[in-house]
Parts: sequence; C-alpha cells; structure tokens
Amino acid sequence: MRTLRLGLAQINPTVGDLEGNGRKILEYLEQARSWGADLVAFPELAITGYPPEDLLLKPSFVRDNLRQIERVAGAARGLTAVIGFVAAEDDLYNAAAVVHDGQIVQVCRKALLPTYGVFDEDRYFRAGGTCPVLRLNGVGVGVNICEDIWYPTGPASEQSARGAEVIVNISASPYHMGKRKLRETMLATRAMDSLVVVAHLNTVGGQDELVFDGSSVVFGPDGRLMARASQFQEELLLVDVEADVVFRTRLHDPRRRKEKAWPGGDLAGQVVLPEVSAAARKPPLPSCEATVYEGPAEVYQALVLGTRDYVRKNGFRRVVLGLSGGIDSSLVACIAVDALGAESVVGVSMPSRYSSEGSRTDAQALAQNLGIEFLTIPIEGPFQALLDALAGPFRGLQPNVAEENLQARVRGTLLMALSNKFGWLVLATGNKSEMATGYATLYGDMAGGLAVIKDVPKTLVYELARYRNSVGPRPVIPESVLVKEPSAELRFNQRDVDSLPPYELLDPVLKAYVEEDRSYDEIVAMGFDPDLVRRVVQLVDRNEYKRRQAPPGIKVTPRAFGRDRRLPITNGYRSC
Repeated sequence: MRTLRLGLAQINPTVGDLEGNGRKILEYLEQARSWGADLVAFPELAITGYPPEDLLLKPSFVRDNLRQIERVAGAARGLTAVIGFVAAEDDLYNAAAVVHDGQIVQVCRKALLPTYGVFDEDRYFRAGGTCPVLRLNGVGVGVNICEDIWYPTGPASEQSARGAEVIVNISASPYHMGKRKLRETMLATRAMDSLVVVAHLNTVGGQDELVFDGSSVVFGPDGRLMARASQFQEELLLVDVEADVVFRTRLHDPRRRKEKAWPGGDLAGQVVLPEVSAAARKPPLPSCEATVYEGPAEVYQALVLGTRDYVRKNGFRRVVLGLSGGIDSSLVACIAVDALGAESVVGVSMPSRYSSEGSRTDAQALAQNLGIEFLTIPIEGPFQALLDALAGPFRGLQPNVAEENLQARVRGTLLMALSNKFGWLVLATGNKSEMATGYATLYGDMAGGLAVIKDVPKTLVYELARYRNSVGPRPVIPESVLVKEPSAELRFNQRDVDSLPPYELLDPVLKAYVEEDRSYDEIVAMGFDPDLVRRVVQLVDRNEYKRRQAPPGIKVTPRAFGRDRRLPITNGYRSC
C-alpha cells in the first residue's frame, strides 16, 4: 500500500509576530517528525498571521517574512512541509512554500483571491496559479490555498486531473454560526467530485474581530470523514492516507476522463520529491477525540477565544467592565472569566438614583459567583455636577435623552479612568440589537477597547446566558437577571420596549435587513407589521455614524457590522 502519513498543524499565529510564528512552526515540525509524518502542513499565511492587511504595504515586513520562511525551511529536515507565507517576485502572492528535507522546492501561489465579506485580497496580492502536482513517496499531492478549493471547477479539480490523489488545502477560514457545517459539506463534495482525499487545514485563534475555529478535516474520495481536529484550539491532526484507495475508486468511476481542464492557470507537470531517510517503523497514531460544539455552545466558545486572543495578543493582563445587573454585562463577565481567569477580570457597579436595588444585588451576586474583583463607584455626585453645570442652557426644558446619556458617559469616563490608571482594557457590553438601532450611547456604554458581544443579537444573548448557566457545578448568572424585563435604568421605570420593539420581533427584522439585505417590501412580505419594519429600518439607517465609532467586536454571525458591512455615513438612499 502507498501510505502517506499526513500531519495538519492547526496553530494559532499572531499577525505580525514573525519570529513568534516561526518558533511555533518549528515546535510543530518537531512534533510531526516525532510521529513519523511524511508531510506536515501549516495554515495559510502562517508566517505572517492572517490577515496581515496593510502590513503588506511595508517592504520591510515583506522582507522579514521572507527571511523567516528561509529560517524555518532550513529546520524542516527529514520530512516535507507546506507553510503559508507571502511570496515576493514580480508582485506579492499569497503563497505556500513546499519544503522538502530543509529546502524550498516549490512555491504554490493562491489562484482565486476572495474580495467579499471580510476579505480584501485583491488589494494586496496578485493571483497565482502555478503549482505542479508533487510526487511524494509515490503519492500525487496537490497543494492549494483556501479559496482555491471552494469552486467546483478550479485548482483542486485541475490538480486531481493532473494526478493528485491527495489535495492539501491550507486555509484561514473565519468563523460564523453555521460555517463549519457549510465548509464540511463543500469539502466532502470536492472530494467526491474529484475522487481525491481532501485534507483541509484551517488556522485557529482570534485576530481583531475575526475568530478562526480550526475544525481541520480530512475527507476520503467517497466523501466520508476520515479525521477531524477540535474546534477553537491548537492541535496536530495526524492521519494515514492510503493512496491506493483513491486509485481503486477512480477505476470504478470514470467521470474524471470526461472533464474539461480548468482554464484559470498552468498547473501542468509534476515535481518528484526524492525520498528522505525515515524510521523503519512509524509509531502508532494517537487516538483522536475532536471537541466539536453545536448551537449556543459553539458561539460561546468563539467569543471566549476571540476575547482571550484580543486581550492577550495586545498585551493586556486585566480587563474591566461595568456590571449593571443586566443580562448583557453578566454575559460579558462570564465570557471574560472563561477566557482570562477570574483574577484577570474587574467588575464595577456604578449605581445612580435610577438603579434598582435588585440590579445592585444582582451585580454583586454575579461577581461573587465568578470570583472576580468587584468595585462600587456611585455616579450620583458627578452626574449632579454635570446637571448643575448645564442648568443654564437646559433651563425650562423637560429632561430627555440628554440627561439619560449623561449617566452613561459618566460611567464610560470612570471605566476609562480605571483603564488609564491601571492599564486595564475596558470591555464594552452592548449587543448587536443595540448597535443596529442606535440604542447605545456614544462615549458612554460604547466606550471601550473591545465590544465582546457587538455581533450577538439580544435574543441570542439570553440563549448564551442560559447555556453558560447549564455548564459547571452551578449557575453563575442569577435567575433574576434572566427573567427581569430589560432596562437601561436611566430614568424611573424605564423599559427597553419604551424605545424599541420587543426583541423577539426586532431581531428577526434586523437579521433580514442587516444580514440578508432584504428590502422593506420583502420583509413586510415575510409577514412582519409594516410599521414595525419601517421603524426598524429607519433606526438602522440613521445610526451608521454611531457604529463607525464603536470599538471592534467579535464576529459570530454571517454578516457583522464593520468590515463585513460597509455603508457610507453620508447617504441619501432611503429604504422606505
């Protein structure tokens, strides 16, 4: 049997940390070698981290990336490695270096560059397309990069036609709800269509608003799952691929003989890699128990990983957030503790004349349940001082949102003061429903370095909170927080429904308008009240200026505010 021991190094690089990423690659190279791997793959742009964005416009960064790939390649002896990096020839290319026994023997360049959603690769790279099939231990191996495998006719199908029996696809595929199943369905289909083994390696970790979930997989030519790596954690996935299984499958399925060649690039030819000395007997592979999450558990883990990496990779040791006793801040506190540890989280209660006794005690109970440091800083004094200062201009006018927002801005100021004094990162606690409709205060509750649940609709906030209470020895969020009516508590007897539609009606309309780009008429045709739809659409449209000034937040839905949804602030188009 022609057997190829394949290793997929699902690592967590840091954008721009070229030396640190290089060290991590060397560590996993050594692991792969100890397990007798014939080929070990590393993620897309593993040297630079993904996405490097405008770092690519710095010639020194590109040069340092090239020095790093040469250094790493020299250490990759005794096996073959595929490592993502930036190639600089006549232009920049998103590329994979094929390293064989310490030498770069081939550079494969990404052919299909995504420019949609969060991607903007045409801004930085030229499309490649040349990557011959490699012959390694008698097995045909095609290497391509991320987007190259998403198309039914493309580099993967062409490499299969040219003799590849195994396709190694290195990737940086960002997470959103439902993405893993969508991706796996696509990969299984590519394996069956091209009659190859598809080994898809995805990076893992948080980078600004993006989370990469890992979930690397290997599918056989019959579309069956052969191996899977865990979600949201680093791992070396090892699998023995029997190439003769591919050959036998193709003898019984002649479809490939009638397929036309992909016109997108010259993938012709093969590169035969010389054999390297290997152990006479390879050690048995370890058992693999991949951790896979579903539903709210998956989203929660994405938020934990995104928060941990944003905080740690940016050099912060502690975070601080306002604890109002409400559902949003309670959830953010739980995520922060699970991401960083209780010793790294500070909760601050900032009661005002409008804060209910229940909210104060709920905040304190949550802090005690989580074991975090808890501060109480009343805002009545500074709030009254601001009211006194504005007494002249406000004379004769009824209190309104101006007085309400003063309280939010006092709280934001206090949190930022703690940040400045102690070097803590402020976590904002607003959710997607609030960000969409402008039900958040600029320079107040929107102040912070990271908005953890910025892409989490309010109804999903409740699901995540109940999920968190279902794990561990006991619930940590008081039940009173889960059942109380949502309120900003900026005036007496205030309720969210005084300013917004009920969240169970609001969130589906927001999903249709923001994530699916449905028109007013289309949403009404879905059965929603026309006045409700008009109101929601107008709220979303008029608050783009607020969202532009919000801190980054972790993307968990198919379309998040920010780089996913780019609308002009000055905009005369009206949807209704």
